[in-house]
Amino acid sequence: MTDYPILTILIFLPLAGCLCLAPVWHCRTSARAVALGFAVAELALAAWLLVAATGMPAAPGAPAGYFLWEDAVWIERFGIRYLLGMDGISLLMVALTAFITVVAMAASWRAVTERTALHYFLILLMESGLMGVFLALDLVLFYLFWEVMLIPMFFLIGIWGHGRRIYSAVKFFLYTLVGSLLMLLAIIGVYLIHGDATGTYTFALPLLAKAPIVHGAAPWLFGAFLLAFAIKFPLFPVHTWLPDAHTDAPTAGSVILAALLLKTGAYGLVRFGYPLFPEAARGFTPFISVLAVTGILYASWIAYAQEDMKRMVAYSSVGHMGFVALGIASWSPVALSGSILQMVNHGVTTGALFALVGMLDERTNTREVAAYGGLWGKVPVFSFFFLFFAMASAGLPGLNNFTGEFLILAGVFRTTPLAAAVAFLGIVLPLIYTVRLVQEVLFQTERRPLAISDVTLREGAILAALAVIGVSIGLHPKPLLDILRVPVALLTGAQP
Repeated sequence: MTDYPILTILIFLPLAGCLCLAPVWHCRTSARAVALGFAVAELALAAWLLVAATGMPAAPGAPAGYFLWEDAVWIERFGIRYLLGMDGISLLMVALTAFITVVAMAASWRAVTERTALHYFLILLMESGLMGVFLALDLVLFYLFWEVMLIPMFFLIGIWGHGRRIYSAVKFFLYTLVGSLLMLLAIIGVYLIHGDATGTYTFALPLLAKAPIVHGAAPWLFGAFLLAFAIKFPLFPVHTWLPDAHTDAPTAGSVILAALLLKTGAYGLVRFGYPLFPEAARGFTPFISVLAVTGILYASWIAYAQEDMKRMVAYSSVGHMGFVALGIASWSPVALSGSILQMVNHGVTTGALFALVGMLDERTNTREVAAYGGLWGKVPVFSFFFLFFAMASAGLPGLNNFTGEFLILAGVFRTTPLAAAVAFLGIVLPLIYTVRLVQEVLFQTERRPLAISDVTLREGAILAALAVIGVSIGLHPKPLLDILRVPVALLTGAQP
């Protein structure tokens, strides 16, 4: 299996799709078909890896835990390498990226009628950047892919968005630009300090992690990484770009933003932040925990006050990602496993909710809660899925979000019981705004005589696939936890 550059294929297959769009640029139907074909091929490769991962031996010459590994000299003078690796953590993120990309394309199949080829070109380009972020193990390579994935989202919001789309796109760009520049400075600092201390100037994570930064500048460097990643989480109080971006983004943009882009911040903290600065990270643990718990409670309160369904789901994302941050700050095997699992859960559940809101918006041109009522009797299939994913988001036992949140709270309780006890309210409070949303949209007396049709076969297939994953993880998370067991143990220093 390692004789082929599988990781390179994962990164560059979507780019090949971008090139293949050129001959059909002015044909909407052909452009959609070509883009979806490459996205499905990517998903098939990721699914095969997910199934075959448990039987794969460690890659020759790779650090412990990596079963796929590609290493080549890139810019030798500065110690920059084309270094890619896949362990259980990156495998789950790669599979999630491939799946959600297909969902996003299918969800916007009828909604995008102008510049269709450009729309799908940007989605494929963003998929390529995301794959690179989850597979790169050289800091410069990681930074390059980090920038690549952000640019398409800026244009998706600015061109196909709604409302104040230019304002939201620029706000998204400025927030991410500040975080990216700080991370670049920190990367250069790590390179210079490590080189002075060891005589080896390199950006390769495996070499840097062998000699973690204990220099006096370590807290500042970790702080720069933390801020860059916190903006992408987003952690309170640097979350304010998210509601605007979600509200004004097109359906595909909202799905990818919630399900994938937010995960890059959490992944970066797990993959680079803590391994490079273990001492500094431990010093920041109380600070991160306070921000996480504050975000969980604050987001739940603000979500209840929202009248725009997209904005409500956006604020709920801040709360759910607060749980992820809390588990990472605990840095225990149980909590960290729960956080990574919750990244997948949130991608599935919140991606589905944004797709559902997009389907309503396509039919009625409104996302206001007050415009709806009585949908349970008018569109029963849509209503079933809406209720299902709303309950999953609220953490109903037996569905996927409950599993991740339970593991996080159980792990955090062992290290910081007070934080776990306060964060428990973050499970109770979402029930309030979720029940309100479900009651007013599905069961409340109809407010306006809206002409609305039930889900199509395409939409039903999207929602059914997401629901199957939600139930599978909720009832039987063991296969995913088995994939995470070794890399999480190696990161936390526990026994594999």
